[in-house]
Amino acid sequence: MPFVTYRKPNEKNIAAFFMPNAKLSFVSSFEEEGFVFAPFDSEEKAILFPEKKALFLFEEVQVDTYSLDDIVFKVDNSSKEKHVRTVEKAIEKIKAGDLQKVVISREELIFISDFDLLEIYKKLLSTYKNAFVYIWFHPKVGLWLGATPETLLNIEGTKFNTMSLAGTQLYKENETVVWKSKELEEQQLVTNFIENKLVTIATNLEIDKTETVRAGNLLHLRTKVSGELQNSSNLKKMIRALHPTPAVCGLPRGNAKDFITTNENYHRSFYSGFLGELNLRGTKESENCSSLFVNLRCMKIENNTASIFVGGGITKDSNAENEWEETVSKAKTMKRVL
Repeated sequence: MPFVTYRKPNEKNIAAFFMPNAKLSFVSSFEEEGFVFAPFDSEEKAILFPEKKALFLFEEVQVDTYSLDDIVFKVDNSSKEKHVRTVEKAIEKIKAGDLQKVVISREELIFISDFDLLEIYKKLLSTYKNAFVYIWFHPKVGLWLGATPETLLNIEGTKFNTMSLAGTQLYKENETVVWKSKELEEQQLVTNFIENKLVTIATNLEIDKTETVRAGNLLHLRTKVSGELQNSSNLKKMIRALHPTPAVCGLPRGNAKDFITTNENYHRSFYSGFLGELNLRGTKESENCSSLFVNLRCMKIENNTASIFVGGGITKDSNAENEWEETVSKAKTMKRVL
């Protein structure tokens, strides 16, 4: 039967929706209540687990501490050549003026002979405490799980917060973090996009200073953004304005999406889409709350095969070889727990 179980960043409580039948329900107005699982392509339907039909559980769970070895993984060189070629093509497009930035991703298939879903979920919960960690299953769609560091949107009543998250480097203990101009520019592009999109539908917009955050073995640049939704606006308008952000798609959004669809050579499906609570009751009974996260550091499990999805933002200063190495680093999040 369909279900989702999840833990929000830096929380101890785990929540779950268990559905009574295998009927597929979809979101149309974003006024629905429940748990949403939306694809990268906003033209495709977002799946809903309706709150009224679900058995909802919420409890504090103690998770064992796991020490995951930093294993050296074998690199698939045929995949590397294809990814490097696509990145080089993207850099050419950017230099020609068709794009400012585009996010190029790839799918990596891993055969798993001994798959214990609960054990893997516990490892994700233990290892990635500041991520949104989930398992999502529907018999007509498939099994997905992940640990994403990126918030798309938190909204309570009319007050909201979101973030721009871009730029990546490996975490090295006791080392001073230095960001290069490529990562700083990439981050600024995402922040500017969010500000420009929200300025017409929100008031009291506040943009915090950019900070460095850790997600597993990686570091990212993050800028928090908050504000209040205008009376004339609504949640659907806000989601359509933000998703997909330049952190998972690119700029201009339409051109970047076209480039991705034409050149990535696989269907992203729910990778780099979003998921989370939709219009659930908040602390104040009168106010609905939505808590949505971008579906990164995730994988799909099918017939003893894990599909791991990883990508990176390409700008005019990108180096194709370095971009490949970044995807290798990001793939370790899921590989280590497998």
